[in-house]
Amino acid sequence: MPRLQLDNNRLDPAIRDVVAGYQHALVSQVQQAIDAHPVVVVGMAQNPFVKRARRALDAAGVRYQYIERGSYFSAWRERLALKMWSGWPTFPMVFVQGQLIGGADELQRLIASGVLQQRLAAGRPAAA
Repeated sequence: MPRLQLDNNRLDPAIRDVVAGYQHALVSQVQQAIDAHPVVVVGMAQNPFVKRARRALDAAGVRYQYIERGSYFSAWRERLALKMWSGWPTFPMVFVQGQLIGGADELQRLIASGVLQQRLAAGRPAAA
């Protein structure tokens, strides 16, 4: 099922550039990290789920790039842009071989099942 998004033609022309450019530098930074690293964790300080995901990767011996944006007390607008861009509602956001796999729970399932190591060994899937 495709993700629902408000069609661009339903945005008033006066705000289309505002919507398209919202936190563009941050989203670009995350995209560049995803393109450059097999595993990327996007998180925030003080979040126990982010800590759990990072500990799980460390325990599994998986190297990853970590991008931290604020805490519960700061940078919520930046994190909102990442949620809007990815469609994932919580942190962490874990990307494996360029694909969003979810958060800490989904990551732990991939590690436990051996699928994470299989995906890393297989390399990045071809772009669609």
